[in-house]
Amino acid sequence: MDNQLVWKEEYNIGVDVIDKEHQRLFKIINKLFAFGKEEKKSQWICQEGIKYFKEHAIKHFTDEENYMASIEYKDLETHRHLHKGFREKTLPALEQELEQMEYSSDTVEHFLGVCAGWLIGHTLTEDRAITGTNTNKWVDLLPDEEHNTMKKTIIQLIYDMFQLESHVVSESYGGEKFGKGVYYRLVYATEQEETWEIFLVFEEKLLINTVGKVLGLQSNKLDSMLINAARYTAQQFVGRIREHLPIANLCEMKEENLLTYEQFRKVFESEKPQFSLLFDTGAGYFSFCVIAPHLLQNGVGTPIKAENAMTEIEEYLKRKKSSEINEKQKILVVDDSLTIREGMRELLENDYEITLAKSGTSAFRSIALNKPDLVLLDYEMPVCDGRQVLEMIRSEEEFASIPVFFLTGRVDQESVQKVISLKPEGYLSKYLKPAEIKMNIDKFFERKSSKNTES
Repeated sequence: MDNQLVWKEEYNIGVDVIDKEHQRLFKIINKLFAFGKEEKKSQWICQEGIKYFKEHAIKHFTDEENYMASIEYKDLETHRHLHKGFREKTLPALEQELEQMEYSSDTVEHFLGVCAGWLIGHTLTEDRAITGTNTNKWVDLLPDEEHNTMKKTIIQLIYDMFQLESHVVSESYGGEKFGKGVYYRLVYATEQEETWEIFLVFEEKLLINTVGKVLGLQSNKLDSMLINAARYTAQQFVGRIREHLPIANLCEMKEENLLTYEQFRKVFESEKPQFSLLFDTGAGYFSFCVIAPHLLQNGVGTPIKAENAMTEIEEYLKRKKSSEINEKQKILVVDDSLTIREGMRELLENDYEITLAKSGTSAFRSIALNKPDLVLLDYEMPVCDGRQVLEMIRSEEEFASIPVFFLTGRVDQESVQKVISLKPEGYLSKYLKPAEIKMNIDKFFERKSSKNTES
């Protein structure tokens, strides 16, 4: 555990009282990292240090909320909601893990990594929005009471309908891709003549393991019967939610669509959700999102009606099959430098499906949601460096075989020796010309394809 959290100028938001406390929290985390270097550290020291961090973090949340109240910041309640989620959900879960594992070095590092990642992300997004330098995406969320009721209702409905015990993975799902998915959109009118759009995202295997089993289907592939059954199951699901929640003023369903991932993603790039929940059901991921009102005036797909339902579903399956046949290889780029991340996206996106991650924590989440065919991994990153990320990848059986190239400015013998036992695919220097980097990546996939053909 040899990390140090490096304070960068970009973390300053320009509010002295907030910036100073952020720096203090960074220092506390670094002290805890330092404790981890001591072989004979006591559990008591870690307990007290983590308790100290937690107390400061909670005090900071209060101070920050008081400052926002003093300037009459319009998104105070949204900010308070995010603080509450971290305070009442994330921290208790991490503390429980620490106690169960008796404050092992791995769990302490996990605690610090999550806290540092949350602190950095929250500072660069929601906190920056306080000064107007960022737009807060999580505005217009429904009140906490309705939000919590929605979560509980969905978890109960998933159990009632499919006998699956699910839990919330994210309360602010941002439209990330998780494996192969089906993206279903329902549009409702309200009594106030507003438009509400509800998106249900199913991992394919979830539909196959639930609706497919009910139908007695033997295949592990989607077909028109399964898609049709899923449509009406989803409509019943939303109907049950309408019975239990304050959004029950939704009236008739005006439109339904089956979307590509690209169409779905555009929604999250341009709109702000009222609910955006991601669940792990144990049989696959499921997301429930609500966006309102008056979204995408020009529509996002062909409306499904009685007269065109079969044709539209067949066309959807053809498009889906075609896109899967022509599916690009997936590359995850992990680097704390925005310049490098965007540069790699621009270099590779014409030929590959590119996902970006700015830290080890976000990289591991991205791998879990949408397993890549190749990871380009920065060696030097704050909190969780490239070696530690690769250790985590190799320690998980499901991900252990993912090929990883270090994309780094360090290719010295000492750095190479540190990671050689983790079997990286190779090393690409950041100082290579972009064309040379791409040539190496293209050759890697050519070799991989050739091996697959031979076998």
